[in-house]
Amino acid sequence: MRKLFFFSNNKNKIIEIKKIFNKFNLEILSSNDLNISEEPEESGQTFEENAKIKSDYGFYKTGIPCFADDSGICIESLDWKPGVLSKRFLNNFKSIEACFESIIRSTKKNSKRNAYFKTSISLSVKDGQNVIFNGQIDGKISGQAKGRFGFGYDPIFIPKNYNKTLAELSTKDKNEISHRSIAVTKLINFLIN
Repeated sequence: MRKLFFFSNNKNKIIEIKKIFNKFNLEILSSNDLNISEEPEESGQTFEENAKIKSDYGFYKTGIPCFADDSGICIESLDWKPGVLSKRFLNNFKSIEACFESIIRSTKKNSKRNAYFKTSISLSVKDGQNVIFNGQIDGKISGQAKGRFGFGYDPIFIPKNYNKTLAELSTKDKNEISHRSIAVTKLINFLIN
C-alpha cells in the first residue's frame, strides 16, 4: 500500500498530515488531488463514527485505501462540549475571536479550565472494514488567545506541562505532541507492521 487517500478538504489538516507522513515512503493523496469536493454528512454521535463515515465514503468513491479523521475540543466549563460539533460551534459565532472570548468567559465564570483535544482516524481498506486509531491531548483553556500558528481552537489551548498555547508552538513542536499526530503515528505503525 504505497498510495493512501486522506479524505479531507481542510487545507490546514492536509498540510499537517503530509508533514507527518513525509518521513515514510507513502504517497498521500488529498481530495484536491482526486477532484473530490463533495463530502458525506457527518451524522455520527462520536469522533469515531464521523471518521468512519468519511473514510468509507472516500474508499467507495476511489477504491484507494482511505483514511479520514474527525477531531474536536472538549471543554469542562461547557460540559465537555462542543466535541463532535467543534466546527459548527465555532461557525455559530460572528468571528473566531468572539467564540474564543465566549469560551474564556465561561471558564473564568465557573473556574473550570480543563479541556482536551481528541482525534479519531478511520482507515478503510475494504468495504465495511475499518481500523480506528485515537489520539488525545489534555490541557486547559488559556486566559487569552495567543499565537499565530495552528488553526481552529489552537490559540486558546495550553497542553499539559506547557505554558504556551498550541498556536504559539512551531508546527514541528505541535506535531510532536498533538492529538492528531498521536493518532497518525498509531496509523503509520499499523501500516508499517
